[in-house]
Amino acid sequence: MSVSSRLDHAFRDAPVLPLTHRSRYVLMSDCHRGVGTSSDNFLKNQHLYLAALKHYNQRGFTYIELGDGDELWENRSMKTIVEIHDDVFDMLMRLYRGNRLYLIYGNHDMVKKKKSLPVPFPFYEGIILCPADIPQRTLYLTHGHQASLLNSTFWRVACFLVRYVWSPLENMGVLDPTSAAKNYRVKNKCETKLNQWASKNRRILITGHTHRPVMPDEPSYYYNTGSCVHPQCITCIEIEQGVMSLVKWSMSARADSTLYVAKERLAGTVLLPAGNRQYGRQQDKAMQVMVW
Repeated sequence: MSVSSRLDHAFRDAPVLPLTHRSRYVLMSDCHRGVGTSSDNFLKNQHLYLAALKHYNQRGFTYIELGDGDELWENRSMKTIVEIHDDVFDMLMRLYRGNRLYLIYGNHDMVKKKKSLPVPFPFYEGIILCPADIPQRTLYLTHGHQASLLNSTFWRVACFLVRYVWSPLENMGVLDPTSAAKNYRVKNKCETKLNQWASKNRRILITGHTHRPVMPDEPSYYYNTGSCVHPQCITCIEIEQGVMSLVKWSMSARADSTLYVAKERLAGTVLLPAGNRQYGRQQDKAMQVMVW
């Protein structure tokens, strides 16, 4: 299958959710939750992720995870991941019970497509957010691994290499040269293919996979949430009142050296006509969300 065929397939039977001025969605990807060892890249930002998730839950957002939520290439046991990060899965369960949780699988958690798991959540390859009156502003959400033959069709080979070759070498400082998140040449090639598919089909595509956040200043067909494993922050995309925003969560300090979790809007684009939008300049500023 070609890149185009794989992306088309991702949306063939995808659930369609409404997109209106009242919609509140937060899109995150690439958490790579692990088993609590030194290889668990999620651990360093777990506090930021939980602060963000609590904030979005309290404000009535629907949480959509765009793949690679759990690291199931380096680790075999989803049960162990759930036990180690039980506070995270407790929060996800609350969202699930409130019908505000949608999860997409990526290449690193592809086994969720068929394997029975210790969580009741359904997993999808793609999700569509569709405005009733403006179909050209429909959003197509998927992980983005479809742009890579190794990470899609031959994902079992890639899984074997990561688990038994690149993961041990990474502990010695050697980065995986096949990873779109760690190799800039692979990253650029992947994003080019995703952008080409989106532009050719005139579809607004939002992915993760490369770990590089993308929110162009000018209208575009391709966007990226970034990841939850940046060295000192997590990034995500918010959709509220018809506006899509790239947001960063990080630790900050007041003048008295008190630490807090800060939310900062980095960029944004208007999806829907103004309507009743009340979108103020305060969203461009860092918000003190939670004292640490």
